[in-house]
Amino acid sequence: MSVPPFHLAFPVDDLAAARAFYGGLIGCPEGRSADHWVDFDLHGHQIVAHLAPDAVPNRASNPVDGEEVPVPHFGLVLAMDEWTALADRLQTAGVEFVIPPTVRFAGEPGEQATMFLLDPAGNALEFKAMADPANLFATS
Repeated sequence: MSVPPFHLAFPVDDLAAARAFYGGLIGCPEGRSADHWVDFDLHGHQIVAHLAPDAVPNRASNPVDGEEVPVPHFGLVLAMDEWTALADRLQTAGVEFVIPPTVRFAGEPGEQATMFLLDPAGNALEFKAMADPANLFATS
């Protein structure tokens, strides 16, 4: 099954910082841009950083498997080798994680490697990889 790309637009308060974070640190190629927005390619998905300082999010969280997960957040499910490479790159860069790279739901159908971090504007991102990708939507 082929998955169509998604499009996500989100507010930032500094386009240069967004470019450094998404383009440099996360490794998203830059697409089109204008004075107030920048497109990035997040593994084939279009994410758009819009300059909107007044809309930068307030942070909240919900408990999940003993951790306080930031809400709202967006992210991507990666293959385990891609997740590991990104986790290594972020740790080497000294990124401050909201939830550092860890395994959640160990031994359960939903077992996953996950990490949460904030972009410079405070938008929360999650990157995860499933121990068994077929279990992404498993309920038991």
